[in-house]
Parts: sequence; structure tokens; C-alpha cells
Amino acid sequence: MAVNEAQIQDIVRQVLKSMNVAGVSCTGNGIFESMEEAIEASVKAQKVMKQMSMDGREKIITAIRKKTMENAEVLARMAVEETGMGNVSHKILKNQLVAEKTPGTEDITTTAWSGDRGLTLTEMGPFGVIGAITPCTNPSETVICNSIGMIAGGNTVVFNPHPAAIRVSNYAVQLVNEASIEAGGPSNVAVSVTKPTMESSAVMMKHKSIQLIVATGGPGVVTTVLSSGRRGIGAGAGNPPALVDETADIRKAAADIVNGCTFDNNLPCIAEKEVVAVSSIMDELMHYMIEENGCYLLNKDEQEKLTSVVITEKGLNRKCVGKDAITLLSMIGVKAPNTTRCLIFEGPKEHKLIAEELMMPILGIVRAKDVDDAIEQAVWLEHGNRHSAHMHSKNIDNLTKYGKAIDTAIFVKNAPSYAAIGFGGEGFCTFTIASRTGEGLTSASTFTKRRRCVMSDSLCIR
Repeated sequence: MAVNEAQIQDIVRQVLKSMNVAGVSCTGNGIFESMEEAIEASVKAQKVMKQMSMDGREKIITAIRKKTMENAEVLARMAVEETGMGNVSHKILKNQLVAEKTPGTEDITTTAWSGDRGLTLTEMGPFGVIGAITPCTNPSETVICNSIGMIAGGNTVVFNPHPAAIRVSNYAVQLVNEASIEAGGPSNVAVSVTKPTMESSAVMMKHKSIQLIVATGGPGVVTTVLSSGRRGIGAGAGNPPALVDETADIRKAAADIVNGCTFDNNLPCIAEKEVVAVSSIMDELMHYMIEENGCYLLNKDEQEKLTSVVITEKGLNRKCVGKDAITLLSMIGVKAPNTTRCLIFEGPKEHKLIAEELMMPILGIVRAKDVDDAIEQAVWLEHGNRHSAHMHSKNIDNLTKYGKAIDTAIFVKNAPSYAAIGFGGEGFCTFTIASRTGEGLTSASTFTKRRRCVMSDSLCIR
């Protein structure tokens, strides 16, 4: 049965009302008042989970996928309403993407050696209870994605969501638990707290029952996790440059870059944050961006005004993060055409709106003498995060040279950035990209320990 706009809005209002997030007092279905209670419940659930068969885990995951698809629009609207960031239609696609393309138990494999001296197996076993810190930029997507992967590995998970996305994050946690119960699994396979804080996060990171901590967020939270004394997986910041050389399909490159940059108002950490283009094609690239892809060319005065609004003395203005291009222009008194999707300008790599990761649809474009100069500038702009980079080129040597120099977990060629997570490209989806700790795009196998089982001089029957 089709659900109309009014019904969707009513569902969102009812969900928020039932969760009473004015005082954030929602409890039940995996949501606890204290972090200690949440961890205790997760430990009990994991004792059941580790006894479950792979088929049992997969049934839970199948139910999570179904619940996510059914609630994709509700989750999207909740996220935009609560955080004030992003685009509802794009968040729906992101929720659907994690439901469909996050790996489940098929990612848990066994390696075997058989020979004259017997049989040896290496199995992927659970860590146990995993602590997860999640962001406000991709709140429900990260909760769902992490839950599927961690449960597939035989773990349970304790979430400490970003305080700016409590409602939607905890609603996603509740959906995961509903799915587990309906599939015959335990309750509290995913848990959270009614009021996540730095203090509740500290409790989680120090708790003896937490075997692994997974942080998806900014550099500060990742640094905290990695200095906790526990095994940590850190998915931190990036400032992905998109490089365009003279061999690229310039018209397509313009469209791909703008599509990637404007997806969910530039909130994904993989999204194009700036462009480096060789001088010979730069004017043509900007022409297509403006004439065919809804880009607004900022003049010098507008650049200065926007810089002062976006970047304050205290750092990035959070009121600008995840806002669309028209809203950003309105903040400096400019009324833009309704077709405006992205704000562009030419500037040096050191320009504040270029060097800083903004998470909003603003693209500074840096001019380079040639591809070698472009690579050098792009590597500087990526700031050693080793997260994501993109290039538009038909020259394999240039692509190879850039890929080696930039050394990122993700390298997208001749496509929008979101192709990296399975949207218009091959491969699985994840919203926890651990560039800093080296795991890269995480999946179920990332959340397991390797265990070797050896039978000497027996069980080889060849």
C-alpha cells in the first residue's frame, strides 16, 4: 500500500512523540538509561549470539534489511528534522543502500590447509561485545551498517550515538532489536543509552567487557578511541580531492563531480570536497559545471562573505554543515536560482574554503600547470588522511601515478564519489571507512578475530 506525504509526516511525528526526546527518556528495545546497564544487557545477549548458527545470524540480518527498507523514509526524515542536515531523498537512498549492500554472514569465511602433516583451519570468531561511536552525518546508516556486520561476526554492539542525532540513532537501534526478536534471536543485540555523552562514551571505552571499539566520526573522537588502551578501529576525517586532467571526458567529469559533491549536501566523508584541474581544461570544466549542473560561480566579495560565515574563530560553523547551496547563499544575502546545487570558485589550495573539510556543497577549484603539479597539490589537500580521492582521466599512467601518490583507502576513477560504496559502482557498502587504522572499508570480517585450529598428522584424507 502506498504511503502519502501526510502519512509519512504523521509517522515521524508519532515516532518522535513516543520517544519523548525533549528529555530523551525513551527506554526499552535496546535503549537504557545508563551505559553500565546497556553493556550488561549486551553481554547477556552475546552469550546467546555466540551459540547461534550462521543461519540463525543470517535470519536476523535478513530481518534487519527488511525493517530498514520499510523504514527508510521515516529514518531519513527523522535525521533531517533532528540534525538539520542533509537531504531527505538522498538519505532514503543511503538507508536503502545499507540494507541491500552491507555484507552479512557471507563475509565470514574459513581458510584451510591440508597436507601430509594434517589439517589446519583459520576461522573468524567474534570479539564479543563491541563498542561503537556513531556520527550525526550518517546516523541511521552507520547504526544499521555496523549492526549487520557486527552481528554477522557473532558480536553484539553497544552504541554511543552523536548527541545531535539521538532520536534517529536510537530508533535505528530499536529496529535492529525488533528484527532480532522477530527472527528468533535475542533482544539487545544492539543497545544504546537515552542520553549519550562524553562521559557515557568514556564508560564504554574503559569497560572490561568491551573487546573492540569502533569510532566513526571526526579526528577528535578517533584519537580518543585510539588512545583508550583498547583495540580500536578508527574511521575519521577526509578532505577528498577530485583531480581532472586533459584526457578526461570533461562534460561527464563536471556532472560526476557535482553529483558526488551534492549528494546529501556533501555530508558523506567520501564526497568530493575540492577540485584540482589542469589549466588547459579548467575553463571548459567550469563552463559545464555552471551551464549544465546547477553551479553558482562565487565572485570575490561573495567568497569572502561566505568564508567569514562558514569558518568562525572557533572553527567550522556547524549551522552551515549539511545545508544546501541555496541556503548557504541566503546566509550571505544572495538569492540564488532554484536550480542552484553547488557553489564554485577558483582559488589557491591554501584558501580556507578549499583546504578545510567543509561537508557542504562548496567546491573550490585549484588550477594546476600539468598533471604532475595537480597530483602534488591534491596530495597536499588530502592532508595525509589517506581516506578518499577521485580522478577523471583516460590516461592509465596518470591514474596509476595519482593512485600511488595519494595512497587512500578509496580511489574512484571516472565516476561520482558514491560509486565507492556500491551506488553506481561494484562492491559492498559501508559507512565506516577506517582509513586511519588501515582496515579501509569495513565489513563483517573486520569485526572478527582470527583463530587457528590445528590437527597434526590427522584428517588429511587425500
